[in-house]
Amino acid sequence: MMRTSKDYLEDTLDMSNVLDTDSNNCQSEISQFFAGSNVLITGGSGFLGILLIEKLLRCCPDIGKLYMFMRAKKNKSSEQRFKEHFDNIIYDRLKKEQPNFNKKVIMIEAELSKLDLGLSEENRKCLLDVNVIFHVAATVRFNESIRSAVDINVRGTKQLLLFAKEMPNLKAFVYVSTAFSYCVNNFIEEKFYPPPIETEKILTLLDILDDEQLDKLTPTLLGKWPNSYAFTKAIAEDTVRQYSIGIPVCIIRPSIVTSTVGEPVAGWINNFYGAMGVVMGSALGLLRTLHCDPDKVAEIVPADYVISHFIAASWDTAKRRNTLLSIENANSEVPATERTPIYNYVSTCQNPITWKRFMKLNKIYGMQVPSAQVFWHYMLILNKYKFMHDICVIFLHMIPAIIVDTILFFSGRKPMLMKANRKINSFLSIISYFSSREWRFNNDSVVKLWNRMNRADRKIFNFDIDHLNWESYLKHIIPGVRVYLMKDPMETLEQGRQKYRRLKIYHYTLLTILTILLVWGIISLINYLMSFFL
Repeated sequence: MMRTSKDYLEDTLDMSNVLDTDSNNCQSEISQFFAGSNVLITGGSGFLGILLIEKLLRCCPDIGKLYMFMRAKKNKSSEQRFKEHFDNIIYDRLKKEQPNFNKKVIMIEAELSKLDLGLSEENRKCLLDVNVIFHVAATVRFNESIRSAVDINVRGTKQLLLFAKEMPNLKAFVYVSTAFSYCVNNFIEEKFYPPPIETEKILTLLDILDDEQLDKLTPTLLGKWPNSYAFTKAIAEDTVRQYSIGIPVCIIRPSIVTSTVGEPVAGWINNFYGAMGVVMGSALGLLRTLHCDPDKVAEIVPADYVISHFIAASWDTAKRRNTLLSIENANSEVPATERTPIYNYVSTCQNPITWKRFMKLNKIYGMQVPSAQVFWHYMLILNKYKFMHDICVIFLHMIPAIIVDTILFFSGRKPMLMKANRKINSFLSIISYFSSREWRFNNDSVVKLWNRMNRADRKIFNFDIDHLNWESYLKHIIPGVRVYLMKDPMETLEQGRQKYRRLKIYHYTLLTILTILLVWGIISLINYLMSFFL
């Protein structure tokens, strides 16, 4: 019997940690902490922001007000975007468990890159009663211009910290960074590092240079940093160090965030950044080569685990607020990491998985639920050496794309593969830095935080990567990509299987022809050389 999208969604809801709120939430210290607390979330419309809003509203039912920053975007006003925000399938479980949740959510029109965050005087006064801030907003485009990246990631962080100092009852400020902010180091500890450039210096450069001058200066500014995202995140961490004095703050560095394990549904994803781009591209048959050392660790972490860690870290920061601030007041020379905890939320330290195993499991489970949108049979080569990858790009990406687009052109249809290939190659140039290298991390702060939580909180806000079953988790990644990212419902599963079987025949037929031609060519060359020398 063919399974439907509804069946799949019910299964994923069932595998979540469904809690008896009456018996468990009353014992949860974290839920009690958020009872009556007012929360501000920046980046609420992004991948992590959506999950954070959902988790807080569902698992902390007595939360006070939840403010979320929103700005106009893509010809939609902030009010229109806010109205459409909760139509997302991710909120379905919340709507069933907390039907009146929307009475607690307040949209605040703001923009991080603008002076004073673009807040009206009325909204600034409204936000003074905030108790917890989750600063999740950032531009995550790796090839973003320096001006845009600095304005959002650095200037916006500075302005938000200065505003936070005006909040009399602030208990915790959580800054979300990345595990790769200081990827220029092979070993990354839970501590501050010297930034590539000081906050005020980079902001001054933006003020005095135009875009053309900044673009010319970008390679020099980036130095060893691979892209503007990691570069500005490194600076932003130092911005937090400088401007957080007097504020209970912590920094969280998650690594490559992938789809959810089980909350609120399994396999949910809404973007194809990082590892998810590799999964989606290979599942469609568009991505056939990757510059990647298969034996290196794939530094990935599930999104719902990351969110639970955010929430637990905010509770812990607030709980230790008086201690942290007293350390700061007692000694101005105290190391910054003693007053500002840093968490490396990574999988390497406790439960690593290699790229080889990651892709193997995705292949195994992906072939069970092929999409009706698949272009070609699955074939992904993990090339340890860059020159081999470049050769594969020519023969496996460029030449097939030229052939297919030529056929499409002469048949009166619109060529599309060369355009798709340009996007894929751009993606490959970004991801290869992370898939061909390996870092060592320290995550003692994460482990200690887990040990400070009680049993109820560990069940509700689970982020224990040590006991994550990778195979069970990865089994749901491809179906999640299919349903949530490709928007391909499970009703088309049989159609996808039939198409995949046809493509498999075409694939092996083509490989056979190419092998015969290659063997024929080699034999012909040998005969020619023998006749020449004999």
